Amino acid sequence: MSTSALAAFWLLAALLIAVPGPDWAFTLAVPAVLPAVAGLATGYTVVTAVVAAGVGALVAASPAAMTALTVAGGLYLLWTGAVTLAARPGLRPVTVARGGWAVFRRGVGVSALNPKGLLMFLALLPQFTDPRAGWPVALQVAALGLTFTATCAAFYAALGSAARTLLSSRPRAYTAVARAAGVAMLLLGAALLLGRL
Repeated sequence: MSTSALAAFWLLAALLIAVPGPDWAFTLAVPAVLPAVAGLATGYTVVTAVVAAGVGALVAASPAAMTALTVAGGLYLLWTGAVTLAARPGLRPVTVARGGWAVFRRGVGVSALNPKGLLMFLALLPQFTDPRAGWPVALQVAALGLTFTATCAAFYAALGSAARTLLSSRPRAYTAVARAAGVAMLLLGAALLLGRL
């Protein structure tokens, strides 16, 4: 894999990450940035390992498996949106002892079942590998997947931090943004299910 291929992949990944979707909605909805971003990055790291191990190609070749993943992602987004809407609004510190692990776990689920991320890993990422390169395709997939994951982590950490800085003195605005993010997750989940059922 050449440096130019890696740069082209990174540019495409950055453009996809910048398009609002489930990760955006989740990052804006939860009260703590670090557990949310750590969860999102962990989910994408798990997907990277699965795809690098060759399981991704098997899933991509099976319409039933792709449908099952899409339905699971839609249901998970519906659940996450409902939890977000049911939560007590407002910015508040979240420690590991006070809900940080729950935010982390939800982040893992959101990214691991995110259709945009799955599209990146199953359809686009293999196109940037080179079987003739001096290193195995599995390692190339891992490098590309970790590039995507690191870009996600940086982008969502900046997005979440900027949103909290802007909204920290405006509790009503934060509540409105969190509620809108919850509704967005519900709509994205419903769209996924309607497209597959």
